[in-house]
Amino acid sequence: QVQLTESGGGTVQAGGSLRLSCAASGSTFSDYVVGWFRQAPGKERELLAARYAGATSTYVADSVKGRFAISRDNRLNTASLQMNSLKPEDTAVYYCAAKFRGSSDYKYWGQGTQVTVSS
Repeated sequence: QVQLTESGGGTVQAGGSLRLSCAASGSTFSDYVVGWFRQAPGKERELLAARYAGATSTYVADSVKGRFAISRDNRLNTASLQMNSLKPEDTAVYYCAAKFRGSSDYKYWGQGTQVTVSS
């Protein structure tokens, strides 16, 4: 199994940028798909981006395409979410998650980090 710890959240003005980081430990990181999710109050959790185990295939949700980018470094056991042109509606708790390659569900989750975008 893998343990995940997010960092990098905070408060930023609309139009600004933040970079979230996810540190993984406990297992071979390259065996896992890494995803970034968010959940705003009263809304369902949303998958924003995922980077597959081979680190060559990437998914980005239409809602953030062109503004958010996911990356990972299997040597350092880290993943990042670069968020640009932030909007107040991006305010949410952001989570890093992982699933073993071939699995359907994300089984491992970080504790979440708050992102607040002020207008």
